[in-house]
Amino acid sequence: MNITALFFSKSLRRIEAAHGTEGLMGYAGAAAAEFARQLLERNAPVLVLVGPGNNGGDALVMARHLRERRVEVCVIMIANPATLPEEAAQAYRDFTAAGGVTHATIPLDCAWGLIVDGLFGIGLARALEHGYAKLVEAANALADEYRCPVLALDVPSGLNADTGLAARPTIHASHTLTFLRAKPGLFTADGPDYCGEIQICDLGLTDGETGAPDGNLVSRKSFARCLVPRRRNSHKGNYGTVGIIGGARSMMGAVILAGRAAIKLGAGRVLLSFLDDRAPQVEFEQPELILRNPETMFEAGLNALVCGPGLGRSLQAAELLERTLATPVPLVLDADALNILAFEEGMQTRVAMHPAPVILTPHPAEAGRLLDLQTENIQQNRVQIALELAQRFQAWVTLKGCGSVIATPEGDWWINPTGNPGLSSAGSGDVLTGIVAALVGQGWPPTEALLAACHLHGQAADDLAAAGIGPVGLCAGELADAARSRFNRWLAGN
Repeated sequence: MNITALFFSKSLRRIEAAHGTEGLMGYAGAAAAEFARQLLERNAPVLVLVGPGNNGGDALVMARHLRERRVEVCVIMIANPATLPEEAAQAYRDFTAAGGVTHATIPLDCAWGLIVDGLFGIGLARALEHGYAKLVEAANALADEYRCPVLALDVPSGLNADTGLAARPTIHASHTLTFLRAKPGLFTADGPDYCGEIQICDLGLTDGETGAPDGNLVSRKSFARCLVPRRRNSHKGNYGTVGIIGGARSMMGAVILAGRAAIKLGAGRVLLSFLDDRAPQVEFEQPELILRNPETMFEAGLNALVCGPGLGRSLQAAELLERTLATPVPLVLDADALNILAFEEGMQTRVAMHPAPVILTPHPAEAGRLLDLQTENIQQNRVQIALELAQRFQAWVTLKGCGSVIATPEGDWWINPTGNPGLSSAGSGDVLTGIVAALVGQGWPPTEALLAACHLHGQAADDLAAAGIGPVGLCAGELADAARSRFNRWLAGN
């Protein structure tokens, strides 16, 4: 099974329809029962919430298996059994025939050892109705009170499986057992806050039986072909010259952060140009960086050019972006370059027509300006927004945020699962930009460069958090060293 494969709900419905006679609900319920037994740390009752559809049927099969194993189960079901879909109705009949009983309300003062959410699966795309909302609120409160695990079957109820948007309320799962294949909403937007630890149960279907995925999670395999150790017989000219333009008054740090990341991730030379005419002549903490006047940057024989970190929105900034777009090398546009671009249709056309690859790295507010949408509209469907940006600008795009989405002009997309809230600090995006530029400057194709940079950026934050440096208080300036260390381990095959 391709564990990085991501499928939208419509694709999963197609797969379910094609294999509807193969007893998938039975497999799901049995697998859920086994997983529940592993989570049940003490001899305590299990609370099972059953919904009105096939997700509820999975939960009923699971409850029947648990009862057969002498596990005490309390099943809460407010749906009318007569309205259940056929498979779920059969699961209900099997459960009651085996002596199982359902209840309409949750018993008071019961010290639950596990709570199972079998209310709603991939079909839910709206806020929960009153009765089910009350069950979710109660389940979340009980989990806090008894400090017990919460297992969501397929998708935490209230979470949109395609977009990752969480309604209010949504089940706070400690574990999610997702069936058939993974869904994008588990890994982006609100998904990671509600899913907990995710396990995939393929229900016995091979990749050949499910077809090509809609998208994928980023993993090392996504860019493994580019992880080639350096030849000993090499020199700085083999690893590219990267230029970075930005640093208006009071914002020079953005360029420095990007430059340090680029040099530490292997660029042969890194040139910095500041708009602030009071910029230093040397970067004393990283003297390897070469400081240039912006007007001379374009004649430096660049292999990659970055425009945007700390650029500002002045007339000079717009002119330098114009010059950048006229430079026929791979470009990385970030921050204020994107903000200027959003209001200059002529520049937008030049991006789409640029002779070399262009990479855009917007956060949601910048993406909103580029598409003339509010930030909340961007967050409502992050995958589709990333694809729209990539198509409109014929560019490689990463829509930053929880579960950054990477999209290509050809319509391929990925979600990056690495990273943590430590990246929610000023300058972390500038470090990502520097990493992207370093890889592009070394000759990596734009797709692999962007996938690797996003994955590495997040992994560096995860490594620092594991060492106690974050997530709270993690500073952007700490990321480059951690990224360099992880990248060299990847190159060594570790």
